[in-house]
Amino acid sequence: MSFSKREIYQHEHELMRNELQRFLQREAVPKLDAWEAQGHADRQIWNQLGEIGVMAAMVPERYNGGGADMRMAAVIYEEIGRCGVAGLGGIGVHDIVAYYLLNKGSDELKNQWLPRATSGETLFAVAMTEPAAGSDLRGIKTHAERDGDSYIVNGSKIFITNGIAADAVAVVCRTDPSAERGGLSLILVESNSAGFKRGRNLEKMGQKSQDTAELFFEDVRVPAGNLIGELHRGLNLLMAELPFERLLIGLTALGAAKGAYEETHNYVSDRKAFGQTLATFQNTRYKLAELRTEIEVGEAFVDRCVAAHMTGELTTEQASMCKLWLTEMQDKVVDTCVQLHGGYGYMWEYSIAKRYADSRVQRIYGGTSEIMKEVISRSLPLDS
Repeated sequence: MSFSKREIYQHEHELMRNELQRFLQREAVPKLDAWEAQGHADRQIWNQLGEIGVMAAMVPERYNGGGADMRMAAVIYEEIGRCGVAGLGGIGVHDIVAYYLLNKGSDELKNQWLPRATSGETLFAVAMTEPAAGSDLRGIKTHAERDGDSYIVNGSKIFITNGIAADAVAVVCRTDPSAERGGLSLILVESNSAGFKRGRNLEKMGQKSQDTAELFFEDVRVPAGNLIGELHRGLNLLMAELPFERLLIGLTALGAAKGAYEETHNYVSDRKAFGQTLATFQNTRYKLAELRTEIEVGEAFVDRCVAAHMTGELTTEQASMCKLWLTEMQDKVVDTCVQLHGGYGYMWEYSIAKRYADSRVQRIYGGTSEIMKEVISRSLPLDS
């Protein structure tokens, strides 16, 4: 089902879109039930995505990456959201860590990890959230102390995407306990390190094919060279990448809304009641018209944000607007699509039920909708 032509995308971007759609329909969608049952996607899928140039696609060719632009990355995130397989959403977190390394990592870290990240040989996670520290990173207790040519990491993290499958985790640690603000650093911890332990694969309301874990660090010795960026300046690094992260979530939300709309359009076109298809009822047509409008408006704003990111002009406020509006729109669209499915929309065997459960967390991670409103409000010219 085609939507309006999007001016920022060129022929090669649409070729990737079509190729990725076919790949996901062949290699991921049929495996969704199995991945939900086991609580994570098969490891092989990351290698396959690496083979077609999807993993950390913007990493330059000198590190065996595709050297793609933000438009190509946008196509990837949107189509992964569109296919409805939540287990693949971990590619966003993986890519964020790869770009931390690309932008702030040492040459040694880049040469060691980026080729493996683009091939899918290595899967990354990022560990920020703790049981007592969510949106407010100042509450982080996990700490790293320098010991010769190493850091010793102790603490715990929770709600970590890719936590079960990750080969290496970018851990936000407190390295300056005396600092009232800041004092945080980002350290790459390999999952085979002594003292690194994975907790439960957490049972979630949705996104059941995506592993989300507790992680524990007990005197984990990490080479000092695994520091990403400057010591005690980790918060600056995280803040610098927030616009990209929130744009990524907005793109995924757009794709998910499109996927839900397309499935529902097909359903109401086939399903009959009172001797006619549901699509012929005025209420159904009006609801579809509303959803199509919401999606196209969101699409236009996302494309504007993608273009701004490419020129280095995407602000934290714009990215926060993107995440806020697109994730709220996604929830609205998916909720309406469930209603149009009637009773079948509440059955887990129908994809729309999975999409409904999967969508809810989009308004929470990457900064809640309430945090987005706070960030946006700070930029408003309000009288004091």
